Amino acid sequence: MSLNRRDFIKTVGVSTAGALTAASLQGRGARAANGERPNILWITAEDVSPTLGAYGDAYATTPRLDRLAEEGVRYTRAYADAPVCSPARSTLITGNYAVSLGTQQMRSVFPIPGYMTGFPSKLREAGYYTSNNVKTDYNTANEPQIIEASWDENSETGHWRNRPDSATPFFSVFNLMESHQSRAMVWPYEQFVEEVQSRLSPDEIHDPDEVPLPPYYPDTPLVRRDMARYYDCVTAMDKRVGEFLDQLEDDGLAEDTIVFFFADHGAGMPRHKRATLDTGLHVPLLIRFPEKYRHLAPADPGEATDRMAGFVDLGPTVLSLAGIQPPEFMQGRPFLGEYEAAPRERLYHFRDRVDEARDCVRAVRDEEYLYVRNYMPHLGYHQSSAWADQGEVRHEFHRLADPDAMTEPQWRYVSPTRPVEELYAYRDDPLNLEDFAGSPEHREALERMRRALREEMRERRDLGFIPESEAWELFGETTPWEAARNGVPVNLEALYEAAEKAPVAPEEEILEGLESEDPSVRYWAAIGLTARESISEAALDRLSDGLEDPSPAARIEIANAVANHGDVAAALPVLIEALDDPSLDVKLHAARTIELLEEDAREAVPAMRKAVAEAEEIRPPDTEGVIPGDEDLAWFIQMSANAFLSRVAE
Repeated sequence: MSLNRRDFIKTVGVSTAGALTAASLQGRGARAANGERPNILWITAEDVSPTLGAYGDAYATTPRLDRLAEEGVRYTRAYADAPVCSPARSTLITGNYAVSLGTQQMRSVFPIPGYMTGFPSKLREAGYYTSNNVKTDYNTANEPQIIEASWDENSETGHWRNRPDSATPFFSVFNLMESHQSRAMVWPYEQFVEEVQSRLSPDEIHDPDEVPLPPYYPDTPLVRRDMARYYDCVTAMDKRVGEFLDQLEDDGLAEDTIVFFFADHGAGMPRHKRATLDTGLHVPLLIRFPEKYRHLAPADPGEATDRMAGFVDLGPTVLSLAGIQPPEFMQGRPFLGEYEAAPRERLYHFRDRVDEARDCVRAVRDEEYLYVRNYMPHLGYHQSSAWADQGEVRHEFHRLADPDAMTEPQWRYVSPTRPVEELYAYRDDPLNLEDFAGSPEHREALERMRRALREEMRERRDLGFIPESEAWELFGETTPWEAARNGVPVNLEALYEAAEKAPVAPEEEILEGLESEDPSVRYWAAIGLTARESISEAALDRLSDGLEDPSPAARIEIANAVANHGDVAAALPVLIEALDDPSLDVKLHAARTIELLEEDAREAVPAMRKAVAEAEEIRPPDTEGVIPGDEDLAWFIQMSANAFLSRVAE
């Protein structure tokens, strides 16, 4: 049996309630190793790379964070598991990779098991006061249950100061928006000046003429202006960090509190956020241990550690510092505290749909290399995305896109396609500028990292290769996590192989995938044919035969392949019909496919206008904020359809 999105959410909401009640009866009385329980302050900044003075950035103005680094330990190899917020936060709150939960797509509402109540719920059970100020964005239908179980207070005023008894240990989270992509790039410049830059003194404002530009950025006044703007946002964020550290001192709690500072992924700038490269994944992580908890630190104050730490590990690490053994279901490994695990030898990364922009990227790093596998190589790093494209600097990249006028690093970013594989010696090349995937001298390393990715994918039971609309049909009344462990009604091994072969195997082998009984395999076969520069007439005929495929996901991708290889007239009616599908996942898939066909799909203008009108009934245009589920999907449909109409309908 399969349920629609709304019914599925309701079912999960009912089934988790008993698990939450049972969990609240367990785990009381946990203590840290020395018999006392530390307070834990967790400060999260939005959209910041290691552009801090403490990380060697001489242009950054970050005195409070630099001081925190001097008083604490600086992690040089801390990484988000995904280069965008929602999947990263799903991983953070659960201690499990989002791809294992089925929550890897932006604003997912797939459910997770009821016993996954968020790692802060374990702190509450142990007697901690927990507060969150204020972002959640956990990317699952269970978000209300996680909030209820995890937080004594979840609000814009959430603070350790609100705990009823000052003797109660606390875990307090503050999420800082000063550096968010909206401020750094998307808002009109005048709004940024009024709401962010105005908080800085003249000597804290960064000069565009002096700002350092990475090699993949063209040197223009607009690019310089917005790069300086990002540095201003980081300084404003640094000042906010200082406010919380001062409050901790004022309350006499600094010597009782372990302080974490980190960012939710890389900078909200082009080729950073959304990119499965170190510019999107590498984040600052600073942890300060007061004297009484100094024995828990991996190094002395002011020193650094190169131990690898991923977001999947942060929740279990907080539990371990509080003397609480992380639950067995958590994939994360504590890197501090009583239950510290052996250091990681590698980390797994992923990128899937973000807003309306569809993608599928997987990456793995070990001690030497970052290996990136682009399963949709026909989509470039700088593919259009309506929300991000509100930023002027994005259009500057579009305007300047010319392989003859740009340097190789600049063109590699704005190119309409990506290589299937990328390999970087990331410790010596933190900007990932030199790709060794095609180097004969690195053939052995490439093959080793390919194997590592396959092993991680299978160990994690990565569900991201199942199209969203198919996943809703497959999982029935269970959760993706449980289905993956109790027998998903799809052969994951065959699916991984199909996705891996799609852009590189011989044409005839890919065509065999179109005959598979598994619609997800047919979907990947079609993507593989789309990704090719050209296909044979026989292949186009075989694709055309599949335009009535019973699976919407496979049918849309088959139509996309047919259109991209010259027969738009045959493909477009299939895509237009999919815009009327009752599933918003299908509608979004069709809208994005039509959008990327641009002028060739002009006949779809009336249908796309209709799609906008229907989506606006679900989410009116003046709606603000994140509303996971149908409302956000309707918003993404509006983004895609309106972007198409703005370029084609005029």
